[in-house]
Amino acid sequence: MKHAFVFPGQGSQFSGMGKNLFDGSVSAQKLFEQANEILGFRISEIMFSGTDEDLKQTNVTQPAVFLHSVIAYKSIGSAKPDMVAGHSLGEFSALVANGVLSFADALQLVSVRATAMQKACEKNPSTMAAVLALADEKVEEICKQVQDETSEIVVPANFNCPGQLVISGSLKGIEIACERMKAAGAKRALVLPVGGAFHSPLMVPAREELKAKIESTNFYAPQCAIYQNVVAKAVLDKDEIKQNLIDQLTGAVRWTQSVQAMIADGASKFTEVGPGKVLQGLVQKINKEMIVEGVS
Repeated sequence: MKHAFVFPGQGSQFSGMGKNLFDGSVSAQKLFEQANEILGFRISEIMFSGTDEDLKQTNVTQPAVFLHSVIAYKSIGSAKPDMVAGHSLGEFSALVANGVLSFADALQLVSVRATAMQKACEKNPSTMAAVLALADEKVEEICKQVQDETSEIVVPANFNCPGQLVISGSLKGIEIACERMKAAGAKRALVLPVGGAFHSPLMVPAREELKAKIESTNFYAPQCAIYQNVVAKAVLDKDEIKQNLIDQLTGAVRWTQSVQAMIADGASKFTEVGPGKVLQGLVQKINKEMIVEGVS
């Protein structure tokens, strides 16, 4: 039986997050203080007592979810993963867990990523939409048709689980695509309250900014395989890990395929490490026979 550790992304944040970890451990307190210094603002105070609105800001959300996840992972003790994966932002937490990135370096990358994504969102008004109960292949086909016919950007962004896919693109592209998804039989095609088109070509400016920072950061040999979003397979080469991390900003999060690959490679237990229970639910929808648990 192989044990997979998975790490959540943006959207799992909540007011009060991480306070239990801070209260329960001196080492956790030191990491929170280190994060405050690296980021140049007291993220710990926003996490513990900020409003939901405060936590929605991308430059806060991403470091907050990363910080919560990594400190939760360090609280586990001796349990070590046989494989890891992270949903979008969660890949950075996963790379700390498997020894590829140091805590400080990963947090700096997350901060650069969040700021760059925020700037890209402001430059190109765009959005995302959740499509429910429509085959992945049909969603991909409609996105391509809309792009070909209108030149508007609209692409599959998150393959979360069978019957749940998120698309990303320009405001007009998403509007047209949603109407076509519903006409094709989708149970819902719902525009999400997000500030931009993550995991789409509209993130190219952010990708270039993150690439420069990644290329100047030390990456180490992994202690176990990471199943990365853009390739949905085990990766052990640190240079390949770097490239996949860069490509992830404009590429799709192939979560369904990643979990299926982990199961094919022997995973039978999944532990979600970090805030919320989103990934536990997705894993069970992908394969209901899996054992799932959470550490937060």
